[in-house]
Amino acid sequence: MKALILISAILAIFVVIASASKIRYDNFKVFKIRTQNVEQRKMLEKLATDSENFNLWHSSNKEVHIMVSPQKLIHLQNYTRAYSLPLEVMVSNVQSLIDGEQPAKSTDDSTFGWTRYYPLSAIEVFLDEILAKYPAVASEINIGTSYEGRKIRGIKISYKEGNPGIFIEANIHAREWITSATATWLINELLSSTDEDVRSLAENHDWYIVPVLNVDGFAYTHETNRMWRKTRQPVEGSACIGADPNRNYNSHWMESNGASSNPCDETYGGPQPFSEPEVKALADYVTSIKERLNIMLAFHSYSQVLLSPYGWTSELPENHSDLTEVAKAYSDAVKELPYDTVYTYGSTANEMYYASGATNDWAYSEQDIKLSYTIEFRDTGRFGFILPPVQIIPHCEDTLAGLLALVKKADELGYLQTKYV
Repeated sequence: MKALILISAILAIFVVIASASKIRYDNFKVFKIRTQNVEQRKMLEKLATDSENFNLWHSSNKEVHIMVSPQKLIHLQNYTRAYSLPLEVMVSNVQSLIDGEQPAKSTDDSTFGWTRYYPLSAIEVFLDEILAKYPAVASEINIGTSYEGRKIRGIKISYKEGNPGIFIEANIHAREWITSATATWLINELLSSTDEDVRSLAENHDWYIVPVLNVDGFAYTHETNRMWRKTRQPVEGSACIGADPNRNYNSHWMESNGASSNPCDETYGGPQPFSEPEVKALADYVTSIKERLNIMLAFHSYSQVLLSPYGWTSELPENHSDLTEVAKAYSDAVKELPYDTVYTYGSTANEMYYASGATNDWAYSEQDIKLSYTIEFRDTGRFGFILPPVQIIPHCEDTLAGLLALVKKADELGYLQTKYV
């Protein structure tokens, strides 16, 4: 009897260890598949509902990037051959990229830097250190609490009363690590840079920055599944977990096929708007300060594109020409840097795909923030979501150059007038 109990205990330990181990993607490949119409794109997207063997990395009006397991490689090849869709390998082994994403221990382990990616706990320590170091101009934003009980934290940087406000939301999609890395770098730069232009940018605008909105999903990507995108709230009646938080805002929610009603899809919009507590918390906070906000930026990866409203319709907003001019200023400024990074721009529905219930549309339509963008960061698919750490600082420099130009053009066009007394 004792032997049986001991065996049971050992088996229980193995189960715990197995469940806690990280999911691996050995010999998973990512393919680029050029599509000719919406029907072909939808067929490929449908494959991604088999989450054990497929994962949708990117989908637009022109092409689909899809990750496939070695077990389903022949199936994908036969599937695309049947529709005369050529395959192009973008990533030959996903796990090799993941293994190379975190460098060996270095001096950067003892202090927060930007030569590696950090888990949520380290980002929170960084925020605490910033608050302690710059108490006169930096204050904490308590956005709310996630489904799993984590605090959603942000930083407000304000040098004086009466500044126009800029809000940055990052890591709403869990696997897009470069977004929180960029947000934390910007926080540090706005507070510590001695560059004259950066000082003006910092001191003449109020900055509201949330480095990690989807805290549960982000923690899960570090602990269990690097490729996780959604939230972690269970879905009633489904074995699939989470919703796409960038399809969960109450702005034309689930319209125009801009989100999925299937809980297993990456773009599942949730059972109703604001079903995800993280999205509801951010929306409540932004609503409470909307009179202080002139610009809303949602950081994403990847594709190198600035997406303006709308995502739910191909119709264009009344200030589309201004939105385009501001986006072009960002793109032109980034292109001038030595990295030669090319950003395109346009409305979400026309430039990339239909997306309803997204941050930028919600901020524009429901909160009257008339300069609102989703910025898809590096790259265009060579590394995708697994951008090497060596690119963090170059990318951040791109972003700062773009923001300097974006804000300058916004000011020229009259969008930075104070909205409150």
